[in-house]
Amino acid sequence: MLTPQDKELLNKKGISEEQIATQLACFEKGFPYLKLFSAASVENGILALDTEEQKKYLDAWEAYTQTDKVVVKFVPASGAASRMFKNLFEFLGADYDVPQTDFEKTFFEKIEHFAFYDDLNQACMKNTGKYIPALITEGNYKAIVTALLEAAGLNYGTLPKGLLKFHRYEEGSRTPVEEHLVEGALYAANKNGKVNIHFTVSPEHRILFKALVEEKASAYAKRYGVEYNVTFSEQKPSTDTIAADMNNQPFRDNGNLVFRPGGHGALIENLNDLDADIIFIKNIDNVVPDRLKGDTILYKKLIAGVLVALQQKVFSYLQLLDTGKYTHEQVIEILQFVQKQLHCKNPEVKNLEDAELVIYLKKKLNRPMRVCGMVKNVGEPGGGPFLAYNSDGTISLQILESSQIDMNDPEKKNMFEKGTHFNPVDLVCAVRGYKGQKFDLTNFVDKATGFISHKSKNGKELKALELPGLWNGAMSDWNTIFVEVPLSTFNPVKTVNDLLREQHQ
Repeated sequence: MLTPQDKELLNKKGISEEQIATQLACFEKGFPYLKLFSAASVENGILALDTEEQKKYLDAWEAYTQTDKVVVKFVPASGAASRMFKNLFEFLGADYDVPQTDFEKTFFEKIEHFAFYDDLNQACMKNTGKYIPALITEGNYKAIVTALLEAAGLNYGTLPKGLLKFHRYEEGSRTPVEEHLVEGALYAANKNGKVNIHFTVSPEHRILFKALVEEKASAYAKRYGVEYNVTFSEQKPSTDTIAADMNNQPFRDNGNLVFRPGGHGALIENLNDLDADIIFIKNIDNVVPDRLKGDTILYKKLIAGVLVALQQKVFSYLQLLDTGKYTHEQVIEILQFVQKQLHCKNPEVKNLEDAELVIYLKKKLNRPMRVCGMVKNVGEPGGGPFLAYNSDGTISLQILESSQIDMNDPEKKNMFEKGTHFNPVDLVCAVRGYKGQKFDLTNFVDKATGFISHKSKNGKELKALELPGLWNGAMSDWNTIFVEVPLSTFNPVKTVNDLLREQHQ
């Protein structure tokens, strides 16, 4: 089935023939839906912190940052902004020249409010010899959009979101990359003022990210009294997945195998390569101007405080179990902690002897841990918090996408639709064990939680395979805690007009 040329390509990517066979089998049999126990809520599985608890956890985080532990802020930033401008690309290709849709009208009516307005104005002058107001007056709207999206202008149509100007300040406009530098200084600095930030980028944009950081970081370092250590990585070619045709055979284009990026789940490899104790994860486009950062900073510190406090407890329990000198009461206390605090339940444990129970508890305690912020559901899309069954019979907290839920089952569909909260990709992760060893995060992925989507290439239909998502199946076998955070901490930019929302002005 594989030609010598195919084998050479696999070798170059670092993909084995076994992986290809496994992936093709996934197309053949599909992925099972996850078995749900219930949606998570404040009554069941989501912590809502009162003032006293908040103080306790803020103190815990403050104390942790005064140790020698390594904290890293991890920002997936490789996504191109093309989807952000989908409506404007459609306008460029439309058979009319004057804005017709509400989206188009809003964009032009409020164009001066965008942080990139001054740059766009200059690009219009360079391209057409006229500024934006003159082009609007003469009805030449498409020249403005061309200057925004295409290479002869600002090239925003092909740049990643991280490099676009999002917010306007007195001293100039800021990109999301800069907003993340500021955030890092405010909640992820260690006792010596060092801030580690890691961006995952696409190979073609790495040089632009690097240049932006080199140009801007020193001013923010000076302003916040910190020292930045900014690093970059790219999605590994070995995490690409093979495309299949409608008969589940390898899809070929001019005789060559076609591979596609494996989705954000591929980033578990990048995360695994970091030398860190605690890692914050947040999407590149979920940033706000300084005047609104208060809630973001407070709740980032809070969820980190919850994480380190629980981790401390886990470590002390594991150390106790290691001594072999524990009482039956202590074993039951640890079991209660696993069930009530870590929300990991197993109906079978009541039948276990202490010695077997200790083996079970060690396995459940000695694994990576994450605390995930959950916001109240107001119709924004996002993964939902659930209690779900795992392959070993346990029930634990999971973040699920709609594709993992059997929407043909009225009960499951109802659970998904009535969910009170969703995950805005707001995570803090503990990735070392109690003996200081780094966990191999790839061992905790549930490989049965991938996803198949339908795409096309050169007019031919194909099936694409996405790896288990980074905060879904890729972290399936972690200890997971959900904490309620306010909606003010979630301000993604899905379309260019989202930048006109009050939160981005």
